[in-house]
Amino acid sequence: MVALPVVLAMLSMIGPFSIDTPFPAFDAMRGDLRVDSDQLQLVVTVYMLAFAAMSVFHGPLSDALGRRPVILGSIAVYVVASIGCAVAPSLGWLLVGRAVQGLSAGGSTIVSRTIIRDVFEGAEAQRLMSRVAMIFGLAPAIAPIAGGLLLQLGPWELVFWFMAVLGLVLIVATLVVLPETHPPHARTELRVREILRGLGEVVRQPAFHRIAWAGTFVFGAQFLYIGGAAIFVVDVLGGGELDFWKLFVPMIGSMVLGSWISGRSAGIIEPVLIVSAGYAIALVGMVAGTVLALVGLGDTLPWAFVGLSLLSFGNGLGYPIVQLMVLDLLPTRRGAVMSGMTCVTLSFNAVAAVAITPYVGGSALGFALTALLLVVLGVLCWLAHRRALARGVVPAPTS
Repeated sequence: MVALPVVLAMLSMIGPFSIDTPFPAFDAMRGDLRVDSDQLQLVVTVYMLAFAAMSVFHGPLSDALGRRPVILGSIAVYVVASIGCAVAPSLGWLLVGRAVQGLSAGGSTIVSRTIIRDVFEGAEAQRLMSRVAMIFGLAPAIAPIAGGLLLQLGPWELVFWFMAVLGLVLIVATLVVLPETHPPHARTELRVREILRGLGEVVRQPAFHRIAWAGTFVFGAQFLYIGGAAIFVVDVLGGGELDFWKLFVPMIGSMVLGSWISGRSAGIIEPVLIVSAGYAIALVGMVAGTVLALVGLGDTLPWAFVGLSLLSFGNGLGYPIVQLMVLDLLPTRRGAVMSGMTCVTLSFNAVAAVAITPYVGGSALGFALTALLLVVLGVLCWLAHRRALARGVVPAPTS
């Protein structure tokens, strides 16, 4: 039982880990590849767009083929793509490798969460999802630190060689630890029409949109800082390639703490109340962050991270439960449901990285105000879902 949540969390974290690890290498990549900062932002955007596009299919494929084959196949492709990034002679070829990384990384990230609900129910599922979220939450903190340390050992290509080795480790861990949790008798047909029908069932659920967008907006406020880490740490805070920990340690430490409390509260406090408390804390945090930025403390440590830490803590409380709520909407289509939510979240974050972050990232106030707006949108979606629960439009969550 100890090994299972660790392996599931490692499988889940490979997606965000692959976003953040190259950040410290951007300066070196800019010189070697002869590109500017805006072009390098495509290293993040292309990966996320590819991840979002393929995420629609990973879950339905696991509903049809089983969980393990999808995980193992996707990680194998991820390893090959990481090697391709490491030997890329130009930005164009690097982006091709990043696109294939994104297409494949979702297999483990999405399906690993589905496995939790395959095996566990109620408070036990909430506790395990929270444990996985705790380890998963470490990825954005560990990734840029690991990237910075790897740069001390060799050129920027070493970052992608490291990703390839990580993929091989996960293949071995999956083979040794992970059981098949979706038996043949429970599987759907492997046909395009059936996959599309399953996705259609998901998008026709009003509750799916309320829950998915609540989680997307509130987590998107935090991801604004994750996706814009190279801008926030270097341009706003004036840091260097070894200073990313100043952003990620307090942010992810707060999220891990929130996930731990969420798990400890399972079976004691109603899940809906935990999510509501988490989102209220996130809202208070970004109001505080905006006020601190207005008075000129938004780019000064430790004040720069007060609001962000509260936002991350609130996300840690609510996000594991939000994922379980989505999975419970269609028990026979759990893979499709998780794919749908992941696609919504990643598509939004990818678009935000291109269309929002470059324009608001010039100051701490720009980051804080945008994050505050996103949290407000998320809270409004959550309040709409709570009203639906009160009217009995959807059943109350059982976990």
